[in-house]
Amino acid sequence: MFGKTTLITSRDPKGQQTVAIFEAAYNKAKLDDGRAQRLNERGGELKAGFAKLIAELSVTDRFKDEEVRSSYGYLSGYTPKPIVEQVKRLVELFPSIGGYAENADSLALSDGAEGWFAIPRFEKIAPTYGEAVQKVLDLIKQTRNGKFYNYREGQLSPDRLKQSDRTAAAFEKLGEEQGDDILIVPAQFGIRHRGRSVRRAREVFAGNEFGLGAFAIGIMLLTHPERLQHYDDLYIDCAGDKFRPDGEREFSIAPYFFFYGGGEVGFYARRVGSACGFFGSASAFFPQ
Repeated sequence: MFGKTTLITSRDPKGQQTVAIFEAAYNKAKLDDGRAQRLNERGGELKAGFAKLIAELSVTDRFKDEEVRSSYGYLSGYTPKPIVEQVKRLVELFPSIGGYAENADSLALSDGAEGWFAIPRFEKIAPTYGEAVQKVLDLIKQTRNGKFYNYREGQLSPDRLKQSDRTAAAFEKLGEEQGDDILIVPAQFGIRHRGRSVRRAREVFAGNEFGLGAFAIGIMLLTHPERLQHYDDLYIDCAGDKFRPDGEREFSIAPYFFFYGGGEVGFYARRVGSACGFFGSASAFFPQ
């Protein structure tokens, strides 16, 4: 699922077809010498416009009605911390883990990522994914002086909570490549997909992008506690997880983290087809 992705260039048949479309439009514009020169002089704007248009037109229309306008963001002032600082905090919280790529901060970020994040392999924290999530949730409650509520308490067993196939495969591959207890991953904390339902976010993920689940996002909240400190902070959908509601056979909802009155962080789950401006799916990328 996450083998080496083949990237199409302008020299490939599909790329040549797109270039031919541009050439036809250029010739149809009937530019004189002056207009052609002015267009060349505005090459930066032209390139940015092409990039935006390509991004918009190459995305699937599936679930496109599950997007709403959103102005929510990182009101509390979060910015990604240096990897060394993140790792130091993780070792304080989980003394048994260690080992990471020390030069990560100097590497080029993948398009769409906000920074590098240190995320342990969940297997180094607990035998099952649900148990690892529970340990992280317990630590969030502890480090926030009890101001945390888990609305899915006792519902994190393997038959209720799972990583998505795409996310599980991604972390398995990253683990094989990096070989450390702590994986260093380029990621974003939700703003890239704000206003989209979870399944719409999954639909428009880039080829090297995958959703983050409750474990990874919980870890990121432990290393970046300022991320959720205000009611108007963007809530965080766990697009890398699948959750099964009571009495249903399908894994039709996904967890999320939110902030509510009284200064508490909450953990709950909602339908994957629900779009709301308050929410955005966190995601990660394969390093370039």
